[in-house]
This record gives sequence, structure tokens and C-alpha cells, in this order.
Amino acid sequence: MKPLIQDDFMLHSGTASLLYHRFAEKAPIFDYHCHLSPAEILENKTYRNLTEVWLSGDHYKWRLMRAAGVPEAYITGNADPYDKFLQFSKTVPRCAGNPMYHWTQLELKRYFGIDDLLNPENAPRIWERSGEQLQSPACSARELIRRSGVAALCTTDDPVDDLHCHKALAADKSFGVRVLPSFRPETALHPENQNFTVWVQQLSQVTGQSITTLRELEDALEKRAVFFRQAGCLSADQSLASPDFRCGTRAEAEAAFQKRMEGKSLTDAETNAYQVQLLLALGRIYHRLGLVMQLHFGVIRSCSSRMLAQCGADTGFDAVGDGISAASLAALLDALDRTGELPKTVVYSLNANDNDKLASVLGCFQENVFPQKMQLGAAWWFNDHRDGMEAQMRALANTGLLSGFIGMLTDSRSFLSYTRHEYFRRILCNLLGEWTERGELPTDYDLLGGMVEDICFHNAETYFDLPKMQE
Repeated sequence: MKPLIQDDFMLHSGTASLLYHRFAEKAPIFDYHCHLSPAEILENKTYRNLTEVWLSGDHYKWRLMRAAGVPEAYITGNADPYDKFLQFSKTVPRCAGNPMYHWTQLELKRYFGIDDLLNPENAPRIWERSGEQLQSPACSARELIRRSGVAALCTTDDPVDDLHCHKALAADKSFGVRVLPSFRPETALHPENQNFTVWVQQLSQVTGQSITTLRELEDALEKRAVFFRQAGCLSADQSLASPDFRCGTRAEAEAAFQKRMEGKSLTDAETNAYQVQLLLALGRIYHRLGLVMQLHFGVIRSCSSRMLAQCGADTGFDAVGDGISAASLAALLDALDRTGELPKTVVYSLNANDNDKLASVLGCFQENVFPQKMQLGAAWWFNDHRDGMEAQMRALANTGLLSGFIGMLTDSRSFLSYTRHEYFRRILCNLLGEWTERGELPTDYDLLGGMVEDICFHNAETYFDLPKMQE
């Protein structure tokens, strides 16, 4: 059987192959949104086995293992790491049609030189072969990043973090990869979370100021955003369900904050009012500081209360929610725009039905910059497969400028996930190749190749104003 991952994997025309191999394949990566651990990068962590580097923390794989009937003990439980890997090896052959099938083979190929299709029969050999390589310096956290062609990456960091890992990495010129923090006030925006009041107290301690009102909370967050900006932060990230930005007065938001700080639960309307007013305040802060505002909409988190109690959050029990309404998004952007305080903004939706709607709303707030100020974010989470990526790029091309797209991100906790950029780049080149082969684009490879290189790296580099690495 010939290897699945070949030179022209997912490239279905001569044009697609040329665009990928000449322009996309060697382009550097700017991973402007990921969940890698800066501490692991700083210590240059090495990994004992595939389970630790590959399965640990990966809710994509965990969901599929559950769907394949694997007991929870082998997913998030205390089973032996080797036994967990064997259970995953039983799952992979059943993954045909799921992007995990391709990602698995890409990761085995690119990082361990393994062409075998993972299954229960060859799992012991793959475990042993990969384990030997994981003991070498070539598979440390930093080397995995270097080998992936990463020029810079942005982690996601809580406002109360002291950023000591980022500061140490910035001072270490031997690495050669920019590791930058991103401001993620996730807990601040979700008063429904159990740890909200405790977190506000932590923020108070870090900033050295009392936080008894919503205004004081916003002031404290601005202090931390300034601190992050001084540490090299380029963007701020927040995830929400589907708030209605047409509703919720300042007085209602203040009352909701006071109520929650008293330990009382909020109604949906109170939570909405609070989120609306706080996000408006954050948007103004980001504009003043020159931070890109990244907004993720349309997720329902922790759908299973039983499994939330057993496994905790972010363990694979989130789902695609209702998309945000066009009127709601327009109200948010317009409120910031009419006072000249709308920052660069990237909007993602977990609901693929939102692509055309979001792209058209964002087009109403473009200004005199390129790549365009308002970005339709890459296919996110449940959408980062071929159909989802193509749908997002077609929507962008149909309603705006695909040439100004800032490209892909990993949104991952795994150091082996950088093959997702390769996956995206092959899909991008195949899509442009399809249009060209049909005679809908010119066979101008300077034009198309430049567009590919821009989407793969240069647009994001320009959009986020990525500083050059100092010698």
C-alpha cells in the first residue's frame, strides 16, 4: 500500500501542486492564536511518550475516542499511558471522513517519519519508534516548534498572569522564535462561572486596587492590558456564546456585577447586559493600546453537567451553538466605530451558517488599510476541516477580499499540531488551483503565488504588526 501522505496529498491539479510546493510549503508560520504552554517552551520540555505529547489535553481526540466506545478511564482517567495509546490506535481506523484521520497521519509523518497508517496491529511498533525519537533533543518543545517553521506564536494568557515565562523567553535570543502573550479576559466576561468572584479578588491583588464596581473592574483590566502590551502582547481574545449587543444598559450591567459579587446567580438578561458593557469597555481599551480584538462566537460549553463534574471544563463536552445575529454584531461594532474606538477585529463563529452574514457585516466597517481591518476569522474548532475551510474562504472571496485574509491558526495545546497549517495550505492551494483550472483565474503564478504567500504568512505579519526578532 502506498503512503497516504504524499507530495500531492489533497492537491488535485497541476496548478494546486505548483502553488503549494513553490509558494506555500516553505512559508514561515505565524501562529497568532494557540494554547501552547509558555512554561513548557521556556523549560524546553521533553516528552516521555506519544500519549503525553499527543493525547494529553487534546479534546478533539477524546471526543472521537468516546464516539468509538472507549471507556473514560482510557481518555481522561488514570489508565496506563500505553493502554491509552492503544485505545486511540483502535479509534483511528474508524475516523475516515474526519480531519483527525489526516492530522494523525500528517503528525506521524512529519515528526517521526512514520508512513504506517496507525491501527492496533502496528501500534506497538509506532509507540516504540516514536518513543525512541522523543528522547532525542530534536523532539523537545522548542525543536518541535523550530522544525515546524514557526516564526512567531501567541499563547493565550489570563490577565492575572505575571508573564514571567514570556519575559524569560524574550530575553533568550538563542531560540529565534517570538513567543508572545495574548490578553484573554475569559473569566472576567463570564460571571456565570463558579470561580468568578475569587478571580476578581486575584485581579484586585495583582493590580493593588479595590474592585467593588464595574468601573473599577474595567480600570484593573486596563492596567493589566497595558502590562501585557509592554510584554509584547499584540492581541486580545475572548469567547462568547451569542450575546445580543443591542440590549443591556450600563446601569443594568453595574447592578449585575454587584449582584454576582454578592454570590448570587444572574439571569440570562443580567449576564447579557454585563457582557455587552464590559466588552464595549474592553474594545475601547484595545483601540487605545493598539491590540487586535479577537472574538469567538457560537459555542455552548460544558453541555454535560455530569461529565463536567467528572472531568472538568475543556475536556470535549462543548458544542456548536446558535450563531450570533447580524444585528447584534453590527450593534457592537457600530457602538465602537461611531466614537472612533473600533480596534482591528477578527470575528470567528463556531456556527458555519454565519460565514456570509459575518463577512457582510464586517465589510461595513472596513477602513483604509490592507490587509483589511475587519477580518472573518479562519474556520474554527468544529469547522477546521476541508469543508469548513473551503466554506469560510469561499464566503470571504464572495463578499470581500480573500487576498487580504490573515490565514490559519492552530488553536491547539499540542506541539504536534502545526501540521494543521500544512493541511490548511494544501486546501487553500487546491481551491485556487480549482478556480484556475476552470479558467476562472488567470494562470499568473506571480499573482496567485504572491496571494498564497500573503495568506500563509505576510498578511498576519502585517495585520498584527509583528516585530522583527532582535539580534
